[in-house]
Amino acid sequence: AYGDNLDGWIKQSLDILSSKGIPASYEGIKRNVMRESTGNPNAINGWDVNAVNGVPSKGLLQIIDPTFKAYHVEGTSWNIYDPVANITASCAYAADKYGSMDNVNSAY
Repeated sequence: AYGDNLDGWIKQSLDILSSKGIPASYEGIKRNVMRESTGNPNAINGWDVNAVNGVPSKGLLQIIDPTFKAYHVEGTSWNIYDPVANITASCAYAADKYGSMDNVNSAY
């Protein structure tokens, strides 16, 4: 059982990522979550270039809808605000673009 909190969401996502062969670590995910949303799964960015273009960044790891849909991981919710789905899709994207969420140290 996973806790319904940031620790539990990260651990559940890591188990899904591991089952799919997608690299990430607890520390890398938590560091990026804290920078992007301070742990608020309902965070939305209404001011950056994505928001100006009509596709604001959303959720724990501030992913945009098209990227979330493209990197959605089977077995997770299609709701971008779902913490586990947001973390898992974001990590799949980061793995594809940067090798792992662990390699992300700024907006991505």
